[in-house]
Amino acid sequence: MKIISKSIEIGGRTLTLEVGRFAQQATSAVLARYGDTMVIATVVASSKESKLDYFPLSVEYVERLYAGGRIKGSRWVKREGRPSDDAILSARLIDRSIRPLFDQNYHHDVQVIITVLSVDGENEPDILGIVATSAALSISPIPWYGPIGSVRVGFVPAGNGESGLFINPGLKEAEFSELDMVVSATEKKVVMLEAGANQINEDIILSGISKGREGINKILQLINELVKEVGKKKIQVVEDETILELKKILARDFKKEIGNLIIAKVNKEEGDELAVLSESIASQYTDKYDKRDIEKVIDYLFKQQIRRDILEKGKRADGRKPDEIREIECEAGLLPRTHGSAMFRRGQTQVLTVTTLGSPSLEQLIESPEGETAKRYMHHYSMPPYSVGETGRIGFPSRREIGHGALAERSLLPVIPPQNSFPYTIRLVSEVMSSNGSTSMASVCGSTLGLMDAGVPIKNPVSGIAMGMISEKDKEVILSDIMGIEDFCGDMDFKVAGTVDGITAIQMDVKNEGLTDSLIKKIIDQAREGRTFILKKMLSVMPKYRDTLSRFAPRISVINIPKEKIGEIIGPGGKIIRQIIADTGCDINVNDDGQVTISGTEPEKVEMANKWISGIIKEVTPGEVYEGLVKRILSFGAFVEILPGREGMVHVSQMTTGYVANPSDVVTIGQKVTVRVAEIDDQGRINLSMLFGEDANKKTVSRQPSRPRRGDFPNRRRF
Repeated sequence: MKIISKSIEIGGRTLTLEVGRFAQQATSAVLARYGDTMVIATVVASSKESKLDYFPLSVEYVERLYAGGRIKGSRWVKREGRPSDDAILSARLIDRSIRPLFDQNYHHDVQVIITVLSVDGENEPDILGIVATSAALSISPIPWYGPIGSVRVGFVPAGNGESGLFINPGLKEAEFSELDMVVSATEKKVVMLEAGANQINEDIILSGISKGREGINKILQLINELVKEVGKKKIQVVEDETILELKKILARDFKKEIGNLIIAKVNKEEGDELAVLSESIASQYTDKYDKRDIEKVIDYLFKQQIRRDILEKGKRADGRKPDEIREIECEAGLLPRTHGSAMFRRGQTQVLTVTTLGSPSLEQLIESPEGETAKRYMHHYSMPPYSVGETGRIGFPSRREIGHGALAERSLLPVIPPQNSFPYTIRLVSEVMSSNGSTSMASVCGSTLGLMDAGVPIKNPVSGIAMGMISEKDKEVILSDIMGIEDFCGDMDFKVAGTVDGITAIQMDVKNEGLTDSLIKKIIDQAREGRTFILKKMLSVMPKYRDTLSRFAPRISVINIPKEKIGEIIGPGGKIIRQIIADTGCDINVNDDGQVTISGTEPEKVEMANKWISGIIKEVTPGEVYEGLVKRILSFGAFVEILPGREGMVHVSQMTTGYVANPSDVVTIGQKVTVRVAEIDDQGRINLSMLFGEDANKKTVSRQPSRPRRGDFPNRRRF
């Protein structure tokens, strides 16, 4: 097959799309390159129609460690295993970008697989995956109304009235960016937004979308050129005549039953009410219509009735106004033994979030083609079947749970205190107790309260809201705080989280052809009013984070020592640090840069370990006076520990003013004695002299901390 290649420059780097080199038996395949980052996107449509009652699209994002020249770190397993959270999030990003533009009457299975082949550490492969997938779908015969382009937008405040917005920042540039926003759009409308922001003003977000269009339009031009050369004719799909006939019959004969179905579904996100009604209707048309077709039409009429009520009457299913928020209830400090906990309820959506604090050693290590990274703040989201009144699977998290947890994590990340001021590993777990719309934003609100209850000094409280929209032709109604049925019936799900100072996260996906920039502005403005209202309700329960940590949370102390002193802390074969851990029961970590972190549940033990380590690194100078313990007695003198792990020798001639035949006549092992540093010889050995009576009392004495007996802490950790 002939290899066709098209290129364009975006953000100072060359984007290349190539067809014909790989995967010739797939329905379509595109190899994409940006810098030295390369991915291949393949699309395959099944030959037979699917029997599923939803559009059968699956998107897989495959990370290979070879892409970054790496071999898996495990000693026993070298093959890549289940997808990482980042891979799942990338797959969801691509899915949400392409799904709205499929013809919903096309019922063949469509599988998209994006494989990361090479990463250069500068250009991220997820955006490249969206572009490659868009190109592959565009040249395929599958009825898909693209193409779309996608770019990442960053922002660094430039000052002097300059914008500071830039397209596709490299990984090094992204470190300084206040914004990480992915924009996927057609020529006229935005179909997907995903953003994390450091409390950014709404106007900057809107400017970022406009800036992103500069790169998107170039990408669309590139894909259209590729389609002209190798694109296949699209399959034409028409709606089933039976479905059209059923819509007329059921809309006429079962209007009342559909109205009752809406009432039943107001307070439930899931349920079998629709299936029960379909079963009842199917029994009347057994010979003429298929039950699956009846259920599909009832679902359509159910959604259309809700949409008409909102568009024509301004009436939401639960009676609220378009911008009205459901009843809110908050509570903090519910769980007695956790480090922090809070409940947030909005209507029938209820989330319990629990905060756990740990030592820095508990941070999460993440392995990817780009290398290894560590996370000290994690947010996990769990939505069990009982939250929607159903039975179901319990086990590893679903893609939806991973996605919602990541959104809540991103929403709160900008307000998490830095490690140098709050050296804890932080884990949040949001347990969805009841679900009826926007559990991810309820998780954000509950997590804010949970952090504050734990005494985490967050920079600002964060609230979140999910916006919806019902539109028809030139008319649209924007809905604040959508319920489950409004999410399923509406044209978009637009989540916005932020503080009083600005936005921290956005996640938008649509079910129509997309949103214009002006409409996005209206939605963001209405969302600001909603999340401000919610934040006031939250702060009425807990206006500020607690002044102290829970007594069950670990206490952490950080000491910065000279790098050359690290060996003295560790000791030969780890002897010293093992002894400190065993005797104090603390968890101690020594970094290569000289930062020593001590953590333990009992403050006095943390302080003891702190003094011990401080004593080891202290520079002893002649003339200083210490109160120490006699550790060893030899024929020529005694060794006294003046600081933890630091001993000096008192020669027999320095024990008293008179003659001493045997040191044991003057001191005993374990005796406390007052000594002065007489000298430190060329080899660093400390020579001491003993002080008695008034001489000892007149001098300033440095006392070493008492060390516990080994039997005092039977549950101590071992190094």
